[in-house]
Amino acid sequence: MNLVPLGDRVVLKQLVAEETTKSGIVLPGQSKEKPQQAEVIAVGPGGVVDGKEIKMEVKVGEQVIYSKYAGTDVKLDDEEFIIVKQSDILAVVE
Repeated sequence: MNLVPLGDRVVLKQLVAEETTKSGIVLPGQSKEKPQQAEVIAVGPGGVVDGKEIKMEVKVGEQVIYSKYAGTDVKLDDEEFIIVKQSDILAVVE
């Protein structure tokens, strides 16, 4: 099964959080916060959304940083994805 986003939506797959800090401290599972960095898996067609023309600016395979409380969590075939609007994506990591 594939997720095909509609309109200005983007499907993201969250990147795995590191379990140790740069100084070598291991973080227990409870203290880890959900990372806000993800990989773009699928991009909607854009088009006219709420009377405004939306051009999609992200591409499949790019790593992005998205808003902390944005999106809808979806589980499909034992994989977890996040569907967000393009406006919830804050930056592309290069």
